[in-house]
Amino acid sequence: MNFIPYGKQNITQDDIDVVVKTLKSDYLTTGPKVKEFEDAIAKFSDVKYCVAVSNGTTALHLASLVLLNKGDKVLTTPNSFLATSNSILYVGAKPIFVDITKDGNIDLDLCEEELKKDSTIKAIYAVAFSGNPLNQGRLKHLRETYKVAILEDCAHAIGAAYNGIKAGSCANSDMSIFSFHPVKHITTAEGGAITTNSKEIYEKLLMLRAHGMVKTPDMKPWEYEMRELGYNYRITDIQCALGLSQLNRLESFIARRKEIAKTYDSAFKGTIVQPLYTFDGNSSYHLYVVLVDFTKINVSKEELFIKLREKGIGIQLHYIPINKQPYYKNLGYGNEHTPVMDKYYEECFSLPMYPSLSDEEQDYVIKTLLEVLNG
Repeated sequence: MNFIPYGKQNITQDDIDVVVKTLKSDYLTTGPKVKEFEDAIAKFSDVKYCVAVSNGTTALHLASLVLLNKGDKVLTTPNSFLATSNSILYVGAKPIFVDITKDGNIDLDLCEEELKKDSTIKAIYAVAFSGNPLNQGRLKHLRETYKVAILEDCAHAIGAAYNGIKAGSCANSDMSIFSFHPVKHITTAEGGAITTNSKEIYEKLLMLRAHGMVKTPDMKPWEYEMRELGYNYRITDIQCALGLSQLNRLESFIARRKEIAKTYDSAFKGTIVQPLYTFDGNSSYHLYVVLVDFTKINVSKEELFIKLREKGIGIQLHYIPINKQPYYKNLGYGNEHTPVMDKYYEECFSLPMYPSLSDEEQDYVIKTLLEVLNG
């Protein structure tokens, strides 16, 4: 059996054909496929506007440039990839790390406690971790009551929904971001997007994505104006052609991920392996995260990783607490009261989860994992 990674892309001949067709077209960089892809993502996500960019990190950076000013305080989670809180630092703002709940998402009740204590907090950066959608009722309450800006990091969560509210719809937030990295639900190789229902935000994002430049109909044919210090965070037509082809299969990808999640849930009942949350149909399952209390068994987490890799299974860990990273500790972080996150980090790891994972491969993962843990 070939090595089974925790995640990987699904590329078909149709994907290859549309990329080749674009390579033969007049546009390789920013052309008609970019807008077509943006419109398709917006339609899928029930949102007015979408701006596609070069990757998920640049999406976060542009969102931060729009939402934040230097010195702003931002509540965010330690349970994410580095880019979420790094984007706050990029613009000179200050992350404040808030503990998570047992499902891996930021604790919005604790966020409210922080907002009650400090009226100068400007924003919340909330991550729909592993594909598990954020509580939209709580986001709405916090946004309306405390007048804070809200960014939903939906890098894991395209296709997820909370009580019918789709991830990325910005029903209760100012902006959302997506990632189209190869291990995500759909891929553009590298790529990302920002969604919003604000025309003002949308137009500013477009400008910042392309060097801060504006070209209006009343200008001379050669003229353009640089009105902000922007960046070249554009995505290419080649990437967007791939993304459009992938988007055609997104519903089937999510359906297969949910099947895999239900199989894992069933297999681990009554064992020492505990799913991070039980299946309820809402998560789009970018990750399938489990918890094991390693203090109660004779295998350490490090030994588990090594033994499973030796047996051809690539589990992964999502995530090392951001506030405990050396760079953040040098900034004075690391001593926050985050007992749920700390316990989660000791016990968590992610199992293989991707649409082309076969039933035979999943059975092998389950059987091998339980054998090693019970060894």
